[in-house]
Amino acid sequence: MEKEEIKERSADENNSSLEQNSETSLSKDDGEVANKKQPTSLEEENKKLEDKIIRLYAEMENQRRRYEKEKDEAFEYGGFSFAKEALNLLDNLERSKQYLQNDESLKNNDAVDKILNHIDIIYDDMISIFKKNNITLIEAIGKKLDPNLHQAMIEIEDNSKEVGTVIQEIQKGFLLKERLLRPSLVGVSKKASKKEEKKENNDQKDKKNQ
Repeated sequence: MEKEEIKERSADENNSSLEQNSETSLSKDDGEVANKKQPTSLEEENKKLEDKIIRLYAEMENQRRRYEKEKDEAFEYGGFSFAKEALNLLDNLERSKQYLQNDESLKNNDAVDKILNHIDIIYDDMISIFKKNNITLIEAIGKKLDPNLHQAMIEIEDNSKEVGTVIQEIQKGFLLKERLLRPSLVGVSKKASKKEEKKENNDQKDKKNQ
């Protein structure tokens, strides 16, 4: 009996030790699996953080560039509105000159001639001041129509010029450095209609016959 009890005890002890060993091995395996999974999650977190930092840096860099651009433009073109308004003075001088020149009652008048000379002096002085401040006239007459610089107001029949050539300047245009302050208002050439062309040819023939 005692021998049997000893055998049973030893068997139970063996079983319990086996169970403990299996539990220990299982816990070790679980720990290894957890350890294997943990680095992966850390790598993902690091990757997310890196992406956030990169996006944040890119956004800050874009804001810095926008700020620099706005600062440069404010420095370069801060007087844009003032310069545009000042052009009205030139327009008024030109209108005054044209009015005095076209008034038949003022022809051959020394006082009017002196006024016209003073208008020319003031006009030239203003153009000179504009140039010193990087405000320049846009060339128009004889140039091909450029939509970036000229605004066509009328078309004028003229077969002697290439179609789209500026042959009349209604209002002068200006640039502030490389930025358009205002476009030139112009009249451009177009081909004469067949009726007008026939009339021109007849007029030329009449002149030859005379």
